[in-house]
Amino acid sequence: MDYGTKRTGVAVTDPLKIIANPLDTVPTHELMNYLSDYIKKEQVEKLIVGKPVRMDNTASESMRYVQQFANAFKRRFPDVAVEWMDERFTSRLAADAMVSGGMKKSERRNKAHVDKISAVIILQSYLEYQNNME
Repeated sequence: MDYGTKRTGVAVTDPLKIIANPLDTVPTHELMNYLSDYIKKEQVEKLIVGKPVRMDNTASESMRYVQQFANAFKRRFPDVAVEWMDERFTSRLAADAMVSGGMKKSERRNKAHVDKISAVIILQSYLEYQNNME
């Protein structure tokens, strides 16, 4: 996979696991090192990974790369649980959030903003799902 300009959004939650907040966007090829540095500084109990699936719930073309990353992460950090969350529609929801939040059109064109907001949406969806399961 040509990582070129591909970036990944990263979000974190508060200690009470109520609200997701944007953390950063990271070049995908640097993500493992970024997370390693983060885990050295912060307590991390779980990594939520966006699951790239199509409308019919089959894996998208990027799923194999995401799966490879998740497997490598599990090997490197066996004490950190890895869970998946459907990421369908997150880019669209992020774009809508930027518009409704009043972000200027020039800022909305910045893919890093979309990636960061998408990460927040994925994590917040996971938190809400977990809260509803309790």
